Amino acid sequence: MHLTGYYESPLGVIELVSDGKALTGLQFCGQDFNAPPIKEKGYDKNDLSVFEETLRWLGIYFTGTDPGFIPPLLLKGSPFQLSVWRILLEIPFGRTMSYGEIAKIIAKERGIKKMSSQAVGGAVSRNPVSLIVPCHRIIGSDGSMTGYGGGIERKLALLKLEGIVMGSAAVKAFSKQH
Repeated sequence: MHLTGYYESPLGVIELVSDGKALTGLQFCGQDFNAPPIKEKGYDKNDLSVFEETLRWLGIYFTGTDPGFIPPLLLKGSPFQLSVWRILLEIPFGRTMSYGEIAKIIAKERGIKKMSSQAVGGAVSRNPVSLIVPCHRIIGSDGSMTGYGGGIERKLALLKLEGIVMGSAAVKAFSKQH
């Protein structure tokens, strides 16, 4: 059974999903989401302790401050996806990382010469817990703006909220796409 809760953020309504103990999903309602969709509806229960912690996290985050903690998470994915998501969790508030940088870290951890940035991108796009597992902090190796399930406009807003100013080339590349 999935329990669902909601948070009205400045960037739109966010759906929270839990197994009753840990957060298993967090996404903007209606976002382009590559992770397994949250179709199975359970009970709405915003007073669940993990939701209370997540709502507190979101409240702090949307003031432009690092919450300084992570609510209990239960991430389900392949071993490769879990390794990518672990690295995402290590990216500090207000910082970005490229797909290539993550690929290099994973290659080093696995003792191999090279890891595909595209494979990393696939794992990033399947992140079930947006914002908290900060996939919005991933940019192209040239500093360009890359995709985000919640939409590029939200990604730019989230990065700005964290004090990250994207260069004009990244914003231009985004403008040409729209």
